[in-house]
Amino acid sequence: MDDSTTTSHDRVLAQSAAGGWMFFLEAARDIRTTGALAPSGRALAHALTEPVRSQAGRRLNVLEAGAGTGSVTRSLIHQLPAGSRLDIVEANSRFTDRLRHLVRTHPSLAGQPGQARVHHAYVEELDTGHRYDAIISGLPFANFAPHQVEAIMGRYLELLRPGGVLAYFAYRGSRQARTLLSLASRAQARRQQAAEEVLADYQRHYATGRSTVWANLPPADVWQLQRPVERAPGASRESAAAAADR
Repeated sequence: MDDSTTTSHDRVLAQSAAGGWMFFLEAARDIRTTGALAPSGRALAHALTEPVRSQAGRRLNVLEAGAGTGSVTRSLIHQLPAGSRLDIVEANSRFTDRLRHLVRTHPSLAGQPGQARVHHAYVEELDTGHRYDAIISGLPFANFAPHQVEAIMGRYLELLRPGGVLAYFAYRGSRQARTLLSLASRAQARRQQAAEEVLADYQRHYATGRSTVWANLPPADVWQLQRPVERAPGASRESAAAAADR
């Protein structure tokens, strides 16, 4: 390995370590909106970005919500088909600054201004004028009130194109852990259970798959939900399937 390769590798490791510390500090500052103590690991990032890989070969509009320090964003950038658009929305201003630096300096985006855009906003309020083939969500639903989960999921469906896919994750055992921690946490556990019931309703109507990522800390379930293809009155199943493929 030559010196230039070593330097590049060391730079990537340094950026990753810095991102991990930044995530930890933001979690300590506001665990409610950060939702974890560490960024998503590689295995979780790989599972979350499957909807992009499954639609490879054509231009895509992709939205990432709750990008944090960019651990999943880096994976998305590498997988974007040529000519695709990536919108990244993040409510934490410190994370937003880091994400904008990532977009400005990532080699895969060189010479492609506007392919990836960072928005400092809540996803419920996001209005880019686009619909998306894939939405990758890193938002900490377990930390939100049920009405917030309902608002976010409703907005996701509005932003998806017919046939578009949403991927999001949920840590395994987090509600049970909250219940065991202390009596004061039981109210939080009840709130989380109510939020999970909102998600379960969306899963019953729209889920197309679920996988468990054991190689993450903590382990997480990754759900995929699909917005139904809109069919004209009297349209056959075959024509609807063909429309979904286009």
